[in-house]
Amino acid sequence: MGIRHNKAKKEILRKDGLFYHPTFVKKTERTEIIEWLKTLHPIWEMRFSEHNPPPEGDEQRQLKRPVYWLGNWQFACLNYYHPPKGIHNRCVKGEDYPPVLKTILKTVEGITRAQFKKNEVPKDWQLNTCLINFYGSSIDPLTGKKNDTARVGDHKDFELGPVASISFGERAFFQFVLGKKDLTNNILYEQWIDDCSLQIFGGELYKDRAFHRVQRVENKLKTFFDLNVQNFETRRINFTFRYVPKEHIIEFQKLPKELQADITPYMEELALNSDHFRKALAKK
Repeated sequence: MGIRHNKAKKEILRKDGLFYHPTFVKKTERTEIIEWLKTLHPIWEMRFSEHNPPPEGDEQRQLKRPVYWLGNWQFACLNYYHPPKGIHNRCVKGEDYPPVLKTILKTVEGITRAQFKKNEVPKDWQLNTCLINFYGSSIDPLTGKKNDTARVGDHKDFELGPVASISFGERAFFQFVLGKKDLTNNILYEQWIDDCSLQIFGGELYKDRAFHRVQRVENKLKTFFDLNVQNFETRRINFTFRYVPKEHIIEFQKLPKELQADITPYMEELALNSDHFRKALAKK
C-alpha cells in the first residue's frame, strides 16, 4: 500500500533516498527567480523529427508543456540523456544558471552529500543541468478553450546520482510508483509538492527502481505567472536539477549534420532572445 505524506504539516522529511523541505526557498530568492524567468522565452518541442521518426504505432506530437533548459539542452527529438547507452549527441551546451540559482544550488549540493550515502553520489557529481517545466493549461488560439495539461506520466530521470527539484506556484500531487501502470497498489510514496519547496531523491529504491509522476496540479489560487509563453496559462513552475558529466555536453556544431538539421529550428527560435544560442548558430 502507498504511504501518504501528511499534507497539512509543513515539516522537513528525511527518508533513506528521499529528502523534502516544504519552505526551502526564501521569499526574496523566489521574487528574484520569478523576475529572471520573465526574461526567458520557453519553447514548445515536438517529440520526434525527420531523423528520429516516431516508432511503429506511435505518431508525431507536441510535448504537453513549454520547457527551458539550463546547463545543457536535451532536445526531445535527440532522445534525452539515457546512460549507459544513450550518452552521445544528447546534451547540447546551454546557458549558465543565474547567480541566485548558483547560490541556492551550493546549499542543495551540500544537503545532498550530507543526506545521501557516498555510493549514491558519483565522484564528480554536481547539479550542472536543469529542466524547467511550465505546468498549466494550453489555450486554443481560435476558440479560447483551455486544456489542462498539468501532469506527467510514469518516467525516470536517468542522469547519474540524486536529482533535486524546486517548485513554485500551485501544489502538485507527486507519486513514486513500482511495477506496471495497471497495478492499483504500486504506489511506493506520495506527497504534495509545495510552493518554494525542495525535493531531492536518489539511491536504489527511489531513483533506480521507482518511476515517478505528477498526477495533478491544484488550481485553487487562480493566479498565473506572467511569462513569455503564448497560448498557455502557467500555474506551476518546476526546476529539476541533474548531473551530466562534462564530457557528454557538446557544442551544437559538433553534432552530426543530420541531428543539427533536426534541432536547427529550435536553435533559431531560442536565438531570437538568447545571446548564447545566437552565438552557437553563428559558429555553424
